[in-house]
Amino acid sequence: MSVTREISRAIRATLVLWVLTAILYPLAMVSVGQIIFPAQANGSLLTNAQGQVIGSALIGQPFTSDRYFNSRPSTTNYSTANPQDDAARVLQTGISGASNLAPSNSALRDRILGKPAPDPKQAIVGAIPQLQTAGITPTADLVYTSGSSLDPHITPAAARAQIPRIARTRQLQPTQLEQLITQNTDDRFLGLFGEPGVNVLKLNLALDGQGGAVR
Repeated sequence: MSVTREISRAIRATLVLWVLTAILYPLAMVSVGQIIFPAQANGSLLTNAQGQVIGSALIGQPFTSDRYFNSRPSTTNYSTANPQDDAARVLQTGISGASNLAPSNSALRDRILGKPAPDPKQAIVGAIPQLQTAGITPTADLVYTSGSSLDPHITPAAARAQIPRIARTRQLQPTQLEQLITQNTDDRFLGLFGEPGVNVLKLNLALDGQGGAVR
C-alpha cells in the first residue's frame, strides 16, 4: 500500500467533506430558511405603519410611557444603556443575563419594595410602589426580571393589569384593549409547552393603530 496514495486519498476525502459541510450544507440551510421562513431567518423584524424597522419580535424593548403597555423589568435595561454612562450599573451582568440576586439580598428587596432615605437622591422607588402609584396591580412578571433580561413577552394578566392606565391616557374603551390583548396573545407551543404570553412590541404596534403614535 502506497503511503503517497493514502495521503492523497485522505486529502481528497477532507476536501470533499469540507465542501459538503462548510459550503453546500450551509448554503442549503440558508436557502431553505429564506424560502420557507424568510421572516424568521432575517431576525423576525417588525415594522411600523411607515415600513420602518423598529425591532425584533424575539428581543424585548423598554416601554415606560403611560401610553404604552410596559415591558417586563430588565437587569440590563434591554441592553440599551450606554457603557460610558452606566451609573445604575445595568450592564454589570453583561449584555444579557439575570441579576443572580438571592431572595435574601438587600439590593433585590430595595429594587422591589423601595428604600427610603433622608436624601431623596439616595432613595430607591421600588417596583411595587411604582406600579401601585400608576394604578397597576403588581404581577410577578411586572416585578421580577427575566433570566435573559431580553424577554419580549409578559403574561396576559400583566397586560390586563395595565388596561385602566392606558384606557385613561389614550381615551380608549377597556374592551378595545382587551380585544387587542387577546389578538396578540401567543398560545402554548403545540398547545403543550410553555405558557401563553403577550409580545409587548407587537401589542404596542397594534395599540398605535387604535390610538395614534406616541407624541
